[in-house]
Amino acid sequence: MKLDGPYDAKQVEDKIYKLWEDSGFFNPDKQAQTNADFTQTDADKKRNRGVSVSQRKVRVSPRQSFTIVMPPANANGNLHAGHALVMTLEDIMTRYKRMQGFKTLWLPGLDHAGFETQVVYEKKLEKEGRSRFNMQPQELYNEILEFTLENKKNIESQIKKMGASCDWSRLKFTLDNDIVKEVQRTFKKMYDDGLIYRGQRIVNWCSKHQTSLSDVETESKEKKDAFYYFKYGPFTIGTARPETKFGDKYVVMHPDDKRYANYKHGQTLPLEWINGPITATIIKDKAIDMEFGTGVMTITPWHSDVDFEIAERHQLDSQQIIDMRGKLLPIAGEFAGMKITEARPKIVEKLKAKGLLEKIDENYVHNVPVCYKCETAIEPQILPQWFVKMKDLAKKAADAVKAKKIIFIPDNYRKIFLYWMENSIDWNISRQIVWGIPIPAKICDTCNDGFPDLENTLTTCPKCQSTLRGDPDTFDTWFSSGQWPLVALGYPNSKDFKTFYPTTVMESGSDLIFKWIPRMVIFGLYLAKKVPFGTVYLHGLVNDAKGQKMSKSKGNVINPLNITEKYGTDALRIGLVMGNTPGQSLALDENKIKGHRNFANKIWNASRFVLTNLARIDADNYADLRGSKVVLSAHQKQHLKELKALVGEVTKLMDNYKFYIAGEKIYHYFWHTFCDKIIEEAKPLLADSKTRQATQYMLLEILSTSLKLLHPFMPFITEEIYQQLPLKDKKECLMVAKWPN
Repeated sequence: MKLDGPYDAKQVEDKIYKLWEDSGFFNPDKQAQTNADFTQTDADKKRNRGVSVSQRKVRVSPRQSFTIVMPPANANGNLHAGHALVMTLEDIMTRYKRMQGFKTLWLPGLDHAGFETQVVYEKKLEKEGRSRFNMQPQELYNEILEFTLENKKNIESQIKKMGASCDWSRLKFTLDNDIVKEVQRTFKKMYDDGLIYRGQRIVNWCSKHQTSLSDVETESKEKKDAFYYFKYGPFTIGTARPETKFGDKYVVMHPDDKRYANYKHGQTLPLEWINGPITATIIKDKAIDMEFGTGVMTITPWHSDVDFEIAERHQLDSQQIIDMRGKLLPIAGEFAGMKITEARPKIVEKLKAKGLLEKIDENYVHNVPVCYKCETAIEPQILPQWFVKMKDLAKKAADAVKAKKIIFIPDNYRKIFLYWMENSIDWNISRQIVWGIPIPAKICDTCNDGFPDLENTLTTCPKCQSTLRGDPDTFDTWFSSGQWPLVALGYPNSKDFKTFYPTTVMESGSDLIFKWIPRMVIFGLYLAKKVPFGTVYLHGLVNDAKGQKMSKSKGNVINPLNITEKYGTDALRIGLVMGNTPGQSLALDENKIKGHRNFANKIWNASRFVLTNLARIDADNYADLRGSKVVLSAHQKQHLKELKALVGEVTKLMDNYKFYIAGEKIYHYFWHTFCDKIIEEAKPLLADSKTRQATQYMLLEILSTSLKLLHPFMPFITEEIYQQLPLKDKKECLMVAKWPN
């Protein structure tokens, strides 16, 4: 047998993937028919002697299931380097467990990705000279739907290009009707259980995209600003945002601050302020940091979450100073209608002219919350929104992790998870965008309340009988994707849910430890009363060769499919894994992938050598090689003993999710031990008729075992070679061949 010419990934990969798809082995139901673990007692063996295989009675030892629900890729673009790492790691896990005989399900999915997809589409509209604010909601929705479905097909084909052995017959999309209905039912259930409420609370507002965002959708950006000190009656107050101060009429200090002991809570003071005389009220509150500035501050409850909490505690009123577009309202007098950045220096100049400016610190460095997509500074606003009460839900999630019902790899992310759960705040799940799952509720503008309405039958307010209107908002993406392990498996009544939930492992990016992972744990415990997975495996960012974060603005984005086109998918896959410690960022160097293409060629050439020297052996004769006729030398026995030890090491590493070490061990064994040493030693032995048979046996044993060990990492080339091995009782595909033991 020969493997013609050098290895050409382009000639192999599409053909092999079609072989896998046609085999049906991505489906755990087909695996169960093929990969059952048969065990026989002595009585079974005696009874089965002389009986055809089809008539034999065997006892089937059922294997447990192994399940991964794929983190749904955003259906709004192309596969990126991070996706490539996800697909590689999860496919390694899946192929390994499948070869061990587990009933293995890797369920694929794609995400409508709510806000993120709408942002992508808005950029497209901008290039076309259009704006979503000049479109009817349904018109915009239909356009984004068409855009998303087109990208969804594209992403699916790209996932296949990565060799993903997921069960495409179970493909799910977060806007599938059954998922939408279940997510909406969860909303109603949580409302009925007192876990969701509609409240007039302060939220993070992006003035560019005109929507509220949850805390995990904002990022902190370090910025240097001027810090201003103003006279406020007998006090000195400090602020970096003088544009918010027009409505300030409460001055707050710590009750234990001896500097202000003469001032009493509730005391009023007349003073001169930006637009004339006002009356200020003294408020004593322990939230004040006595060490910061002068220990005194005025509050703007409408535009600061800290100030809002103080106002809530003391039942103080609040006024809106900045509108939803980031411009000053009429309360700002002559500055009304100005943008913040335009108005700020003019406001400071007016206060200076009135003798109220004490000093300016030009080097104030602080963290400013910004929208994670456009980096527009967040402007807190008080809005009526739907909120999830997080305290009790977060505690249950933390308790499950403390009880080790979920294991984190690496373990340090356990502490990060617990920190976020122990410091959680109520979660705003309303988004003012059209693209997403609609919130099934009606709104009463008279009593400013909302009511779930799954059947769309409510017309009048249950409280005041006013006419209701439909809620135009959609759910935060994390509200639906947080239920992903449940709804993707058909919660609550499907056979798949009953068979495969809880899933085995959730593999994801480490940046989602405070976004997605906690929400899946919370929903799993709340709805199914079980954690959604037993292990969380977290990978780091995939950066460029210099270790810099990839971004379009830097021009350093690496398209993984361009890499596979040049070097083959197997080379990219093993390059993404070797040396990639969980939780740590990976520098993706094209030269490294090129080196792994050379490794693929090494595998190909070594296999060709072995097969060429087995040219006269068919599968039946190879079975004889495995019998007593073969007499191995002590040296050859030692080689097979070392191979067996390697299998043990690799298996243990794979069981412990140390794929980065397992890959390196297999790589070094195949190249430096098998190719450089064993094959070279074998060449003269193959020329000698006395030693040829034993040498053939040893080479084929090592090659076939090595291909199995390499298969999870480099599935295409190993499957192509396996198809040509002269093995008796060979499986239809290497992907369902038994893992060596």
